[in-house]
Amino acid sequence: MRIKSLTARVLLLTTLWSAVALVVIGLVISNIYRKSAERGFQDLLRAQLYNVINSVTIGDQGALAGSPQLGDLRFAQPKTGWYWMVEPLGTYTATPLVSPSLGASNLPVLSVLEAPFDKNYERYYVVTDAFGNRVQVAETEVVLDTDGRAARFRVTGNVAVVEDDVRNFSHSLYFALVGFGVGSLIVNALAILYGLKPLDKARAALERIRAGESERLQGDFPREILPLANEVNALIESNRRIVERARMQVGNLAHSLKTPIAVLLNESRVLERSHGDLVKNQAEVMQGQVQSYLNRARIAAQRDSVLARTEAEPALERLVRVMRRLHAEKEFELTVSPNLALAMEQQDLEETVGNLLENAARFAEHKVRLSASEAPPEIKGIDPVRRHWVELLVEDDGPGLEPDQIREAMKRGRRLDESKPGTGLGLSIVSEITNEYQGKFELSRGDWGGLRASLILPGLTKDVA
Repeated sequence: MRIKSLTARVLLLTTLWSAVALVVIGLVISNIYRKSAERGFQDLLRAQLYNVINSVTIGDQGALAGSPQLGDLRFAQPKTGWYWMVEPLGTYTATPLVSPSLGASNLPVLSVLEAPFDKNYERYYVVTDAFGNRVQVAETEVVLDTDGRAARFRVTGNVAVVEDDVRNFSHSLYFALVGFGVGSLIVNALAILYGLKPLDKARAALERIRAGESERLQGDFPREILPLANEVNALIESNRRIVERARMQVGNLAHSLKTPIAVLLNESRVLERSHGDLVKNQAEVMQGQVQSYLNRARIAAQRDSVLARTEAEPALERLVRVMRRLHAEKEFELTVSPNLALAMEQQDLEETVGNLLENAARFAEHKVRLSASEAPPEIKGIDPVRRHWVELLVEDDGPGLEPDQIREAMKRGRRLDESKPGTGLGLSIVSEITNEYQGKFELSRGDWGGLRASLILPGLTKDVA
């Protein structure tokens, strides 16, 4: 799963790196300490071996004589794994000398092929004694007199001492590394959160712009983010100029065409009925077409602007009040979810919803209902990148339309009921404006049996982090 949070990515990578690094460091240090402990253990056995050599001689009767005192009580206690022994070699025969800890037991001896002597004529190997202890043996052979009589000297130490020492050191080391690692992760997390805090401020500033509470990125940003903030402010200013220029051009074009179209409409009234009706109908179609393309140009100029924002409740309440005055005989219901706002111009919202309300009022028997709420996330056919969408529903209790009639009604300039006033452009204008905002417009049969118009339009929330 892809992690989208920059903070979470940095924290995860830092945690993984710290964990791997501490494990590797722990293993390396533990291995170094083990080698050092084993080397020290071998040096101790070597020193004890030469203490025994210095303490043993050949007596007048040819017997081995001596009582080594190694200063370690473990050589006097049985079954400890700490032993020393002196055995005659070759044709020389004598009673071997052994430490009290070994008693009458014997130690296995490896062959020279299995454990050869080093350049100092010493060798070290590990065997298991009669009591189950793994012991390391330090061994050498020494000539004791001028007659060439020699003896084998061996001193052993219990390997468990080294293992226990390494184990205790490793436990202390790992405990210390875990404590250090947890402390480091906490410090790193605090440092990362503190270091990325300016990004949260920039995000909050952008959301304030999106919410219409500010017109530019404001704040004391660090040196690394300041160029980005300046570029965003420049982009917003450029976008504002484009929108204003488009609005001005749209206004100029509307003003320049308004008078000629009005003249045509006025002239149509004084012409003969057949010609007058033709001129009037064509002028009205032209007026609708001009208005449609002007709306499309204006919407395209400001559709992606971060400044477009309309509060849903006051705008819809104003439309419903107008409808109640124009159609006093009809009942209008309004339901708007709290904290609902749309990312579109108020004029576009009023034109789309106004057309739908006017259409519903013309065909309704008694009542019309308008509702606005957050669109459910499972709605298909809309841009999935935008987080918020608003669903507006306009329903009436009129006769409604069949599916084939709905398809016909969506065609530009088509009127299914010629007895009702209108140009037949209302639904097509609603569809065009909705498409320009990348929304969705559908007609169906409602719960009251009449027509149900559904609008999915881009929304915003009032809650800004």
